[in-house]
Amino acid sequence: MELTAAHSALTTPYCTTVQPGSFEPRNHFYPRVLNAQIHPLVAFFLRMSNEGIVARYCHLNPRVDPEFLAGLLAEPAEYLRWAGTDLFCTTTATGRRRLVVLETNSCPSGNKSMPPLSDDNEQAGYRSVIERAFVDNLKKRGGIDGDLAVLFDKNHIEASAYACAISDQTGEPVHLAPLPDAHADPPARFNAGVLEVRLAKGRWRQIRAAFRYVTQRPWSRIPVRTRTRILNPVVACLAGGRNKLIASKAYDLMNAKLAGSGLRVRMPPTIVDVSKPEVPLVVARFGGQAVIKIPYSNAGQGVFTILSRQELDKFMEADYGYDRFVVQSLIGNYGWGSMQEEGRFYHVGTMPNRFGQIFVADLRVMVCSGQDGFRPVAVYARRAQHPLPHTLDSGADSWAFLGTNLSTKLDDGSWAADTNRLLLMDRKDFNRIGIGSDDLIEAYIQSVLATKAIDEMAKKLLTKKGGLRYKLFGSLDEDPALLEEIRAGAAGGIPMSGKK
Repeated sequence: MELTAAHSALTTPYCTTVQPGSFEPRNHFYPRVLNAQIHPLVAFFLRMSNEGIVARYCHLNPRVDPEFLAGLLAEPAEYLRWAGTDLFCTTTATGRRRLVVLETNSCPSGNKSMPPLSDDNEQAGYRSVIERAFVDNLKKRGGIDGDLAVLFDKNHIEASAYACAISDQTGEPVHLAPLPDAHADPPARFNAGVLEVRLAKGRWRQIRAAFRYVTQRPWSRIPVRTRTRILNPVVACLAGGRNKLIASKAYDLMNAKLAGSGLRVRMPPTIVDVSKPEVPLVVARFGGQAVIKIPYSNAGQGVFTILSRQELDKFMEADYGYDRFVVQSLIGNYGWGSMQEEGRFYHVGTMPNRFGQIFVADLRVMVCSGQDGFRPVAVYARRAQHPLPHTLDSGADSWAFLGTNLSTKLDDGSWAADTNRLLLMDRKDFNRIGIGSDDLIEAYIQSVLATKAIDEMAKKLLTKKGGLRYKLFGSLDEDPALLEEIRAGAAGGIPMSGKK
């Protein structure tokens, strides 16, 4: 296990300040990545123009209108300008191969796991995200005066890299400010909608724009409506970037909009708004095998794979603090897993190792949007700890062979990652993943569709003045505990009068 965020960086009473020229690759990439050579096929994909991607995709999917798809890729996102989508590569007994969206993240990791596309760009994807999604946004008119900052509550490796990239792009110092969950006196606060960060000797500085890597319940301490420009704003989390319940509804709305186009967000059959007493009934509907998710968790936390009565009983015995859950069909192996209308989808998995073992693996695709639309930024894969079994052992821990997330939250609040299960897009690992160019293109298209779905939902959730439409949100997500957290985070927001 490798630590991905130093606990001291989260608990310091002051923020640190990054100066231009501070980027040092060894501080911002996993050691394995520093000497990795990107696989030529992946490099070719990342260099493809959107026009080329559209031409190839529509050649293989002739029912899709090229002009329509090109328009989707060229249209910039308004709120979710930087996102990462997790996907499973699946197939059926008849060989129908599909990439399925599991979730979309509004503060995605990935750049520390991505070999650079070229040797002369040491900042790689960090620079791409900042250039397209952040600096581009600074050019908009209006706003307030102040400094620049990066807020974070985990992944110090990437958060500090983004701070360095912003500093180099703007020529300004950038404040790196921790904002951990449930901290009594963090060095960042909101005052009438303005972000302020605490420097040494207790001095507070006003921030005009901030890059956000706050992942744990960000709405509990960041207002929806702020005068400081934030990428991504919290509404992107509430609309689906950190809310799997609303994300499922956003995907459904997007699929209704895409009806007849040949495009759709592909996701496992999902039932949302499930109260805890209803969970066993919904699991039974999926044949006793399902995935239960706490809608607002991330980094692999709050996800429960259910393959036996014992695992369901264990889930029901615990208390989770929220009133609503998401239940999805479970993608397993050929002989087991949830049945769907199209049949049973099962994992393609990795290429067999020397023992003939195949592992479940997911694919993370990071995208960002600028004024000229979307582009892919980074790709990596993660495999499960144990190989995928052909038959089930009733006493087995299903997460061990179905769970792919690398992150683990430690007792002191820091995070660790099992990087031994990380699969890079380099010459060594890529061939083990078992995907090709068309899979990468399909994954990119699915990621953009999922991101646009959440961005469209974010637009619906905001009033003309940028406040949250509480009645609409409450009707979409009837969870009192969540609404209380949102109201707590709104305390530092813009007063109803709009005056500071």
